[in-house]
Amino acid sequence: MRLTNFSDFAFRVLLFAAARPGRLITIDEIAETFDVSRAHLTKVVNTLTQTGYLKAYRGRSGGLALGKSPTDINLGDVLRATEPDFALVECMRSENHCVLTRACKLRGPMERALAAFQAELSRYTLADILLSETEFPS
Repeated sequence: MRLTNFSDFAFRVLLFAAARPGRLITIDEIAETFDVSRAHLTKVVNTLTQTGYLKAYRGRSGGLALGKSPTDINLGDVLRATEPDFALVECMRSENHCVLTRACKLRGPMERALAAFQAELSRYTLADILLSETEFPS
């Protein structure tokens, strides 16, 4: 299993914001730090804002800040909000064309593995993985 870059950057943006409590951050600042496209980050930030994980402040001195306390940001919830597809194998997809589906016994173990993965991430909050501002590249 591999997460999309979208989910990867969602976690990074939240870590970045959490390392700067009390001050607003900008998409340009995040893009420069992680050397990633501003356009891609804008999409990530929009999703994080819509789901309440970030709060956006408009205006000349605007920016972004965490929308919730790090202790209230569950990593499993963030993943479910940002990852579009958890179909690990074809038979887990809505458009399943696998010829083995009727007899195959792979789906059950894959579903349990995915559930275990999500359950493990759900045990942690952003507060559990915080970094200090100095741990980010400058």
